[in-house]
Amino acid sequence: MLTVNFRTLPLEKGDLVLDAGCGEGRHTFECYRHDCRILGMDLSHHSLLKAKYVLGQMKKRNEARGKFLLLRGDALRFPFPDGTFDKIICAEVIEHVDDDRKGVAALARILTEGGKIAITVPTRMTEHVYDWLSKEYFRTPGGHVRKVIPRILAGYMEENHLRVYAVGFAHSFHFPYWMLRCIFGLHQENARIPALYKKVLHYSLFSKPLRRMEKFCNYFFPKSIILYAQKGNQKE
Repeated sequence: MLTVNFRTLPLEKGDLVLDAGCGEGRHTFECYRHDCRILGMDLSHHSLLKAKYVLGQMKKRNEARGKFLLLRGDALRFPFPDGTFDKIICAEVIEHVDDDRKGVAALARILTEGGKIAITVPTRMTEHVYDWLSKEYFRTPGGHVRKVIPRILAGYMEENHLRVYAVGFAHSFHFPYWMLRCIFGLHQENARIPALYKKVLHYSLFSKPLRRMEKFCNYFFPKSIILYAQKGNQKE
């Protein structure tokens, strides 16, 4: 399920796009479908292997004509020259890094002048709830290390000439799922009730009424907030 809305972050054919912290590739796949040149970068070798397999299948079925490259590495320590990428996606990564201010600066450095970026983080409300329900939530290695305050994150973006032009919200149906995970054991993914609710989430991907309902619920209790910005002072 995508967090970034690609109508708000429009992709153009041939764009060089970075998916920083791509995980198993959900946003990378969408960029590939838009005939972009996409670089997916992540620390997890296992996740990159899954992404590589799906991308390979897409290529075999001629689902896209773009180009892709997957790179294992720290998603916020970039070995790229200034102004390399036309678009950058950084989905659910900032809450994992030790210095979010430096992380934003690193992203801004490699974005082209006039390029666009989408940074997504969990909402502060949901993070407070999970922290209250489970002592493990902020104490698991590789997990979240901070509750991101969107106003402060936007300030870091503005410091680096990233002008926020839109804000989005997503994944309200995932809010109860992670509540259940916290209640029944954060690391007990196969516990009965969370597992049943996960089936509902899967079904919602193919149900237009449920997708509409989630879109409506995003106004009240979203799990993620998305900040869209453009580098420089150009108008859209």
